[in-house]
Amino acid sequence: MQIKAVKVCFVQNGKQYTFNVDGIYVKLGQQVLVETSRGVELGTICSKVFNCDDNEFGEPMKKVLSIATEKDLAQKISNQKKATEIKRACEKHAKELKLDMKVTGAELNFEATKVLISFTADSRVDFRELVKVLAGRFKMRIELKQLDVREETKTLGGLGPCGRECCCSNFLQEATHTSIKMAKTQGLSLNPTSISGLCGKLKCCLAYESDYYAETYKIMPQINTEVETPDGKGLVVYNNMLKRIVSVKFILPDGSTNIKEYEVAKIKSLKRI
Repeated sequence: MQIKAVKVCFVQNGKQYTFNVDGIYVKLGQQVLVETSRGVELGTICSKVFNCDDNEFGEPMKKVLSIATEKDLAQKISNQKKATEIKRACEKHAKELKLDMKVTGAELNFEATKVLISFTADSRVDFRELVKVLAGRFKMRIELKQLDVREETKTLGGLGPCGRECCCSNFLQEATHTSIKMAKTQGLSLNPTSISGLCGKLKCCLAYESDYYAETYKIMPQINTEVETPDGKGLVVYNNMLKRIVSVKFILPDGSTNIKEYEVAKIKSLKRI
């Protein structure tokens, strides 16, 4: 059955979830109450309304319950203040229990019955005693989640090596798959400091133009390959992958060298030397 649906996110630049919005008029950027597996939550409309199958994801789609009221928004602000209090308490008690962990955030559900505390650590942390202390103090369900380095960077944000805000905390909803092969295909230096992001992992942006570079790589001659050009035979010394230009070195009769550039379509690969 076709229904009206909309995308909703719960944190800025976070993952988007699809909800049934039949019968409710909503606008982009509007805050709404939605039905989730964790109970009622307050989220933000992050797409236009579209048509889709109610069972597109294998089960009936959960619904947008209503547009958030002033009271709901006040509840959200109250939850944020409470979350800050819980985060500080968690840091204090973790220190008292001598747990080697860094608390990065705390998030209450809308009904303020459960809090999710995120943290980072170099190794596994036994936080059972910490959960008992916090549950006894705040009288709510406590959940702790250990973040990996990519999740930590997305949560905390920062400036990448390019000088701009990290993609993961700015607009990426989910981490992109990257590999060393992408860097090799793009002709980048394999120096870890050159191809790693703020998190220490491979830069997400390696994947942005990966398809273009993969296709271009197939038609570009390899470095140190002998090629036939309109000016004779020469040796490939550099490939400009973006412009698809090949730099070819010629050895002149007097022993000197000369380098010329050619469009890849105007040369022909001969053999590897």
